Amino acid sequence: MENAYKETMFILNKYNITANKSLGQNFLINDDVINTIVDSAQINKEDLIIEIGPGLGTLTSKLLEKAKKVICIELDKRMIKILQNRFSLYNNFELINEDILKVNLKEIIEKELRNIQKVKIVANLPYYITTPIIMKLLEDKLNIESITVMIQKEVAKRLTAKPGEKLSGAITYAVNYYSDPEEIIVVPNSSFIPEPEVESEVIKLNLRSTPPISVKDEELFFKFIKASFMQRRKTLVNGITNSGLMKKEEIKELLKKVGLEENVRGENLTMRRLCKTCK
Repeated sequence: MENAYKETMFILNKYNITANKSLGQNFLINDDVINTIVDSAQINKEDLIIEIGPGLGTLTSKLLEKAKKVICIELDKRMIKILQNRFSLYNNFELINEDILKVNLKEIIEKELRNIQKVKIVANLPYYITTPIIMKLLEDKLNIESITVMIQKEVAKRLTAKPGEKLSGAITYAVNYYSDPEEIIVVPNSSFIPEPEVESEVIKLNLRSTPPISVKDEELFFKFIKASFMQRRKTLVNGITNSGLMKKEEIKELLKKVGLEENVRGENLTMRRLCKTCK
């Protein structure tokens, strides 16, 4: 991790800054992991890369070498100055100082599509805001091919689990509905400055052109899933009843109709069986 480490320390000392804990900043200093992220994203000279939270630009520099254009979205104003100074001579670099959850990505992508072939998301995401960002990228139904991100290992396992497995949660069903997820590499906490308390993992979400199941009402489907996992120890009947989506007798009758026991739990159901249940 020698080059990334030296580069990071040089920039931190030059600008006399430290990681912002409130923004969940941990600077990646492992060259092998950086290269793995770039390789996994399968970037070529016709691609637009949107990087979320570039920080000091350690990953950004590699992306700029590979892609036709890189648009970085960074919230921390301290990083804006560093990134502008560092990449001002690159004609394929664009920087947006904004909260990713407030950015109109669809508008940005539509504007760029006439000049590029594919759009890919790459990011080292802050742990505390991983789920909202992932869900925004998926639910906005953006014209993107893949999302390659580094996140907390525990969350990565939940995102890449199969619906119905022990580790699955509500977000598992959403991720598998919109994409085909894969695990890339587990990253030790020694790969960052400062070191986080937990391990990280790089995962890749390959966006689907069509969902794996046919759902008439997506909004109702995901409300049903969310309610099913709201109280993990409760049965599907109690979870749905407590959410107010359906009355207890209605959900009991529905379960009976699709051949499920009344005491079944949401996490025990595959996506297809959950879909049948909420119809």
